[in-house]
Amino acid sequence: MPSVLDVVNVQDMDIDRFDPTPIYKQVARVIRERIKSGELRPRDPIPSESKMVADYGVARDTARQAVALLRSEGWVITLPQRGSFVAERPPAESAD
Repeated sequence: MPSVLDVVNVQDMDIDRFDPTPIYKQVARVIRERIKSGELRPRDPIPSESKMVADYGVARDTARQAVALLRSEGWVITLPQRGSFVAERPPAESAD
């Protein structure tokens, strides 16, 4: 069975509930790959929590955890009352 790392077009993949990687880390990985590929550029909004819930079939808290992880890694910034956006200078590489 292919893993997330084997999928070229990562945003089209579903979250693998049998993968031992926590779901929030899998969601964060998908968004991180969209940033790395240039699909999401600096200052672009990342998907909202509601969109992540709908797209990936995860709980809202899981979506929040994914955003918090991306924020702690420096990939995104969150502006109160506005949402989360790709950072001006995302890290060159980050531990997946």
